[in-house]
This record gives sequence, structure tokens and C-alpha cells, in this order.
Amino acid sequence: MNNVSITHDPDSAAATARVMLSAMVIAAAAAFACVVVGTRGIDVGTDTRTYAEFFLSLGHGPVTTRLEPGFVLMTRLLRYLGLGVAGYQAALFAFLLFTVVLSSRKYFDYLGEPRRYLGYLMACLALLYLSPMFVNASINTVRQGMASLLVFTALLCFRQRQWWQFLLYGALASSLHYSSLLYLVFAPALLLRQRVLRILAGVAFVVYCSGLSELLVRVTVPVVYNIVMDYVPNATFRAGTRLDFAAFSIFWYALPYLGAKLVPARMAEKIQESTAVYLVLLLPFFAIGWGNFSNRYLLPAWLSASLVVAALVFHSRVAFLRSPLFLGALLIAACGVYAYYVNHMVII
Repeated sequence: MNNVSITHDPDSAAATARVMLSAMVIAAAAAFACVVVGTRGIDVGTDTRTYAEFFLSLGHGPVTTRLEPGFVLMTRLLRYLGLGVAGYQAALFAFLLFTVVLSSRKYFDYLGEPRRYLGYLMACLALLYLSPMFVNASINTVRQGMASLLVFTALLCFRQRQWWQFLLYGALASSLHYSSLLYLVFAPALLLRQRVLRILAGVAFVVYCSGLSELLVRVTVPVVYNIVMDYVPNATFRAGTRLDFAAFSIFWYALPYLGAKLVPARMAEKIQESTAVYLVLLLPFFAIGWGNFSNRYLLPAWLSASLVVAALVFHSRVAFLRSPLFLGALLIAACGVYAYYVNHMVII
């Protein structure tokens, strides 16, 4: 009878351990952030009290609301489950994290990297937690926050000619916040060649920064101008042309080109190609970003920028930056920063 020897593959065991450790860190970071957002005070976040009151009003007779049907349905289901306000707030944030997983997975597959998704997800979450824009999506513009990365995913599907997925993600995003339609109508721009789209966006950038976009809308479509300017008419947030927002947004578009040598050539090319979606997300801002609360028009673009930068970090030629230990430590540190941001309402 032949002896059969069973060998142990140390590399396989190490890989399994890395996966388990990454999953544990991600789960802990998600749970921690859900607690932070869920237990925040009723006055932490401009719309927190409004959402809480709407949630508590359900089950006490007919409720009239202008909120989007997808969001209303979600709120009704959470109310039916018997959650309190803290549970409701945590559940909404958990859905926001779910959209991060969906969009990051789709983007990861688009880049053509078949392995180590959890490492990339850690990088995405860490950069999002460090972003004041993500805090804005978590506690202020909650509905648009939940829709933003779904819009990014829909446009990424459009670029890949995945029409049914585009419609699915677009419909879901629009059911959570109607502003999603502003970005989806610009989707055909993704059919243009990269160079042509870059020129189009460059022209739109110049037109916006010069103040011409506001003038053109006011003269040619005054109805649209009045709608934009009537949004929160007594707002203290500065309206008008925001050169700071425009320059800040263009910086994130330029970063994959500036840092191209930090990643392998094939990956740098794929990341640069994906910036076409980012440019399309900027077009609504260049068109009407002179109105009240113009930062809201930039939320999908700014959130998606974290996914793009995470790809630069995760695929960096610098081995240390790709290390699961580094990414895990970065995510843990980012949790503390995120908690500070939420409790002190540090937002852009």
C-alpha cells in the first residue's frame, strides 16, 4: 500500500489569513462607522431632524411627502422592522456603505484586476472616511449620498456598453434622489472619444469659470435659472461662480495623469480611461454650479474620486502602499478621523 503524503502550502495559508484579516478589519470599520452615524445627535447634520421626524411620522396615518419613492419605500420598510431613530440612521448609512461595495467592485472589475479586491476595498473606505465630502453624504445630503456612487456605477456601465445595468443602476439612483437624472442625461458624452470629451469638458470649465454659464442659462432658459436660484433661497452657503470648487475638482481629474509613473503602465492607462466618467460627472456643475449649495452638484464626482485615488494607491509600484497591513492600519486610523468629522460636522 502506497503512503500518501499531504503537504501544507504555506503561501495558500498566508493568503487565506490575509483575506480573513482584511474582511475582519472592513467589518469592524463598517460597524464602527454605523454606530457613529446612527447615534449622532439630532442636530448633527442639517437634515437629520427632518429625516427623523419623517421616519417617526410613518404609521400614524397618511403621510404626504415630496421625497423620492425609493427612499420612502426604504424608510417604510425600516419603520416596519421596528427600528428607532438611531437604528434608522445607522441603516441608511449601511446602505451608503453597500453602494461603496457595489461601485468599488464594479470599478475594480473594470480595471481588470482579478485578485485582492478586499485590499482595494480597504483603500476605498479609508480614503472615503478621510474625505469631508463623504461626511456630507453621511449626515447632510443623505439621499443624494446614497445615490451618488450608484450614478458613478451607472455611467461606468454605460461606458462599457452594458445598457441594462446602466438602466438598473440609473433607475435605483433616481429613485433615491431625482438629481441623479442630471448626470444620467450626460451619459451619451461617454460615446465620444477621450480626447473629444476632454476638449468638451475643458470648454465647459472655461465657460463656467468665466461666469458665462450663469449668463447663458439666465438669458436662454430663465425657467431653469429661477429653479436653480430658488433652491433654498435663504441659504447662507455662497452662490455664484465657485472657482475654488472648479479648481479642486479638476485637480482630481489631473491626478491620475500626474501620478501615472507610480503605477504599472497598463493600469495607469485603464485608470486614465476611467476619468472620462469623472468628467461627465462634472458637467452638471459646469452648467448650473453657480446656484445655492453648488457643492451638491459635485458630490458624485468627489465621492468617485476616492475610488480612483484608491486604485492609484492599491496598484502603486511602492510595495508598502499595497501591503494589507498598511491598508488595514490606514483604515483603522481613518475611523478615528471619520468619527471626529461627524461629531464636529467637518464637511465640504
